[in-house]
Amino acid sequence: MTQKALLEEYLGQLRLSTFVQNYEQYAQDAARGDSTPEQYLLALCEAEMAQRKVNRIERAIGAAKFPIIKDVSSFDFSQVGGVNKGRVLKLAQGGYIEQAETIILMGNPGLGKTHIATGLGMAACRQGRRVRFYSAAGVVNELLVEQKELRLTRVLGN
Repeated sequence: MTQKALLEEYLGQLRLSTFVQNYEQYAQDAARGDSTPEQYLLALCEAEMAQRKVNRIERAIGAAKFPIIKDVSSFDFSQVGGVNKGRVLKLAQGGYIEQAETIILMGNPGLGKTHIATGLGMAACRQGRRVRFYSAAGVVNELLVEQKELRLTRVLGN
């Protein structure tokens, strides 16, 4: 087995997939730029860490089961009266989670409740939090299924 193949095998076993994808290009760049071995390794580690963060966020967003993928930044606050843009943007920072505050979005259909809820959930995913999206109707339907299958007390934690 060649050194290259062995290196790639080891990197794969160590689950350093970004290293595998980038080490040759980074080595060439380092050789041209007179980088030290430490700078070369640091650059590879930074790329690996950045990719892992992206992967964690993508997994969290997938696990949240959002009905749509929307960000708070794409919400048109000018179209809906009564929605405080500053308050929503502050909520997106995640302080309400630390304070264990409850947020309830109420209003007629089509006002953007799902968009805002999804945007807040997406922001939480990007902050490294685990999120699960439920609509009120979804929760009721799930509880009815659990009741029918005689698992309601387990779901409710009793």
